[in-house]
Amino acid sequence: MSALRNYATTRVAPFVGVAALCALTGVSSARAAVEPSADASSDPSADSATHETAPVSADDADPNSQTDRWIDRWPPQRNLVELGIFGGLAFPSQQLELFEPDLNLPSQGFKALRSVAPEFGARLGFYPLRFLGAELEGAVIPARTDADGDRAMLWAVRGHAVAQLPTWSVTPFVLAGPSGLGVASERSAVGRDVDLGFHFGAGVKVFLTRRVALRLDLRDTLTAKRGISDGVGHTIELLAGLTLTLNRKKRRAPSDRDGDGILDPDDACIDVPGIPDRQGCPVGDRDGDGVLDPDDACITVPGIAEYDGCPIPDTDEDGILDPQDSCVEEPETVNGFDDKDGCPDTLPDEIRDFTGVIEGIYFDTNKDSIKPRSRDKLDHAAEVLTNFPSVSVEISGHTDDRGDDEYNRELSTRRAEAVRDYLVEHGVARDRLETRGVGETEPRDDNTTSRGRAKNRRIEFKLISP
Repeated sequence: MSALRNYATTRVAPFVGVAALCALTGVSSARAAVEPSADASSDPSADSATHETAPVSADDADPNSQTDRWIDRWPPQRNLVELGIFGGLAFPSQQLELFEPDLNLPSQGFKALRSVAPEFGARLGFYPLRFLGAELEGAVIPARTDADGDRAMLWAVRGHAVAQLPTWSVTPFVLAGPSGLGVASERSAVGRDVDLGFHFGAGVKVFLTRRVALRLDLRDTLTAKRGISDGVGHTIELLAGLTLTLNRKKRRAPSDRDGDGILDPDDACIDVPGIPDRQGCPVGDRDGDGVLDPDDACITVPGIAEYDGCPIPDTDEDGILDPQDSCVEEPETVNGFDDKDGCPDTLPDEIRDFTGVIEGIYFDTNKDSIKPRSRDKLDHAAEVLTNFPSVSVEISGHTDDRGDDEYNRELSTRRAEAVRDYLVEHGVARDRLETRGVGETEPRDDNTTSRGRAKNRRIEFKLISP
């Protein structure tokens, strides 16, 4: 018995702790299902919103209302009575201290039992709470001795507490409690004996209908091993059973509590009249654009009232919305000139003259200083850009291939920036001008001749679209 006590302390006590935790979890779940939160009770505007998400206990409010999902139909209720029969396999310990001692017999009459035997039994359970109950069981295990095959009828009587998760028709559980394990046989087998012990286990119930459930159990029965200090023996049981459930409340036909023509199981707002398109809730604004759903032609896309709740259109698909598009049915010509008005257009001659290579801009050799003879050309460019303030320009500098690549790139960048600075000094806004130095990488002629190299040393203007 000391070995059994030690095992119960070190192995079984944690299992019982887990069972207690499951029971407490069930209490919390049941309490949360029926107690409204403080926030909901203090906010008068929360009534309709909370109907969509508030859980309903299986034993409170409308516990038996119809549901489309089978797994939600038959969760455990309070005060259920369960009558069951079961069968399965038992795996007796090879050292069970179940025999009638006789000093005149070898090993005092002890004989090991075969390791597998059938098992049959019945049980009665009562569940005053959805998550907690108690059961009594009786079982017989027709075993045989291992050596000579003599019949040895094992029997078990046990009681246990059951903690279960009462959320669905499929209900997992754990159990633990005291038990008595005995044997009745001829003295030529093992005789008669009984040992007190402890058992625990886990399993699942599957409630198929209001009355009928299937059940699976895995058990471990702890009893003393043969000998005074040999420890505890384990008799494992794998059981399957059929349960008759009594005292379950009858299911009621579905109702329409708010009278909106939508039955309560399908009504997300069970106390507030609504419409089918809103799952029984009042008319809403699903896309949050301020246009109520019945008047919203684009119910899931935010829009504006002027367009029946749809987004602002772009009829000609030129990227400029109709309210800002001066030519709603004609797409914008993207050419760097008046690209924001939404209308097709052509470049004025004055601007066209200042796109591409700008002839007449010269620099001192290997420097970014602009020669005086270039000023007339640059002054005219500044005048044109001032007259057309919507135009932005990229200024790119180019060199021939003489000299180091990196040096040429840096020189071309400085020359482009020198042109930009000149234009800024003459009234053109800096944010309308971008620069790019490409060195010798974009030649327009052959660098093997002096004429070709002269053409490659140049400044180009390119219009930039906003």
